Amino acid sequence: MTAAQLFDLTGKVALVTGGSRGLGREMVLGFARAGADVAITSRKREACEAVAADVTAMGRAALVHPCHIGHWDELEPLVDAVYERFGRIDILVNNAGMSPLAPSLLETSEALFDKIVDVNLKGPFRLAALVGARMKAAGGGAIINISSTGAIRPAPRFAAYAASKAGLNALTTALAFEYGPEVRVNTISPGQFLTDVSAAWPPEQRERTPGAIPRCGDPAEIVGTALYLASAASSYVTGAILRVDGGLP
Repeated sequence: MTAAQLFDLTGKVALVTGGSRGLGREMVLGFARAGADVAITSRKREACEAVAADVTAMGRAALVHPCHIGHWDELEPLVDAVYERFGRIDILVNNAGMSPLAPSLLETSEALFDKIVDVNLKGPFRLAALVGARMKAAGGGAIINISSTGAIRPAPRFAAYAASKAGLNALTTALAFEYGPEVRVNTISPGQFLTDVSAAWPPEQRERTPGAIPRCGDPAEIVGTALYLASAASSYVTGAILRVDGGLP
């Protein structure tokens, strides 16, 4: 196969959660450029529709289905809607997440802890199970979980977030064994990217990182890794955690 053929997603259908902004938006557009039709979900319909318009402008089909990933009762209707429209899901990206800071561990409320875990871990667990089972029955697919280097470099103010992402890393291994060999399940572990969330960071955090590449990532720089894991280029890769963090120590 040529390099172009390895990364070709023509005829594939991708479902991307949190696909209306940040890394999710870039992956949606990257998949569409590679030939995939894309289902886009987040809580805000208008934001999803704006990205869907970009997808259709490329000549690809797009489905918008607003959903709160932390609510299990909304996940099965989401999956059903994608199958009703496209008849399949070949690629699932569990990208939706939240990363609020807490004043301290003691001041982390139960409600905040539960909200973080619901969106970052429980939702991806359920969605991957719903989609993974159908993928396996259909004979193949790829699931990509979006974690964080915070899972291996936790700090007190985002301890609940780090714990939820560490759980997602563990879940990747379990899913790979449950739905393999037909379905490959991998994790991307991003470092500091200049998404809209980064607007609240102090200037020094936005301008320099302690990595071997001492800068924050541009959101578009996630696309190459996502395409690799979504495509035939990574046919022998599963259960892996790929860091995209500029070489953080």
